[in-house]
Amino acid sequence: MAYLEQCLIDGVLLGGIYVLLAFGLTLSFGVTRVVNFAHGEFIMVGAYAAFWALALLKLDPLVSLPLAMLAATVVGMLLFRLVESRILNAPDENQILLTFGLALILQNVALILWSGDERSTNPPYAFSSLMYGELVVPGARLIGCLVALILVGLVFLWLRYAELGRATRALAENREAAVLMGINVPQMYALAFGLSVALAMAAGAILSFVSAVTPFMGFEILGKIFAIVILGGLGSVLGSVIGALLLGLTETFVAYYIPEGNGWTEAVAFAVLFLVLIVRPSGIAGREITT
Repeated sequence: MAYLEQCLIDGVLLGGIYVLLAFGLTLSFGVTRVVNFAHGEFIMVGAYAAFWALALLKLDPLVSLPLAMLAATVVGMLLFRLVESRILNAPDENQILLTFGLALILQNVALILWSGDERSTNPPYAFSSLMYGELVVPGARLIGCLVALILVGLVFLWLRYAELGRATRALAENREAAVLMGINVPQMYALAFGLSVALAMAAGAILSFVSAVTPFMGFEILGKIFAIVILGGLGSVLGSVIGALLLGLTETFVAYYIPEGNGWTEAVAFAVLFLVLIVRPSGIAGREITT
């Protein structure tokens, strides 16, 4: 029984972190309808930002997080106005090529500046753990999961109660009606994309003390992110939360109960993606992927 309980603990903590990884992409796509293939690279940049803030300024990743998210929101909004806004009505392949090209640029710039060596932040809690009898709760994952869920909860509240949040939801549900109601569509598009970049940066800061930081981590993460958002339904905020928790639990159960399961966990996301596309293309709570 303790073995199963440990598996559940690890799976939920991992799923909580995955929620934040996918949340920004879900928010951005739900509003702009642009699938951002550079989302993983924004996470990578956030991880390096947390690493250098600790290495150079002695700032804990969680302390530097608010400032990093604010800066990321501004940069994301500028990036949208300069680049992303030009492909809103372009064919899907143009959107894919542009965002994929942006991802390659960010990856190679990181490789040139910081080499391909693995790095990580090492705050004191990264090596801590809590013991409950035979159960072990890793401190880094626990803190990362709590911070991730707090940030996601704040965005939920913003979407539900803030004026700009309600305008964002209205635009996601019906663009034409939002225009008729006087909502500034370009501004809301830019804000949604800026918030998605900020959430990606926050996810990267958490990953900086949970896993290794490399210029290639964005592409490795992106497959899991797409599995989550497609499992939950493209554009469905609640669906992405459910999908993240399910993927975290599935990966953990594979690692625990399948022989040499640690070597199979990276393939779990693609297996989930494959099954969802066949069995339920609309995801758990979202729109049809083809729309």
